[in-house]
Amino acid sequence: MAKDHGPSVKDDTLYEDLRCDGASKEKAARIANAKAAGTIDHRATALEDRTKDDLMREAREIGIAGRSKMTKAELVKAIRED
Repeated sequence: MAKDHGPSVKDDTLYEDLRCDGASKEKAARIANAKAAGTIDHRATALEDRTKDDLMREAREIGIAGRSKMTKAELVKAIRED
């Protein structure tokens, strides 16, 4: 059972999971409270909804070769296949 973190944290289990994954106390509380309130925007995680610049950054982090010449659709495909 998750420890009670007081009234400022609405989802103690998620808070603890995020803290174990390395999130700061503030970030973990912000995410846990947003999920509990139902205000997390899930559309932002879809690759097609991201900007080309965001996709380029992710492709760089992953190490996708030839990314500078790719279209947005090609970047999405390459990220998914990696």
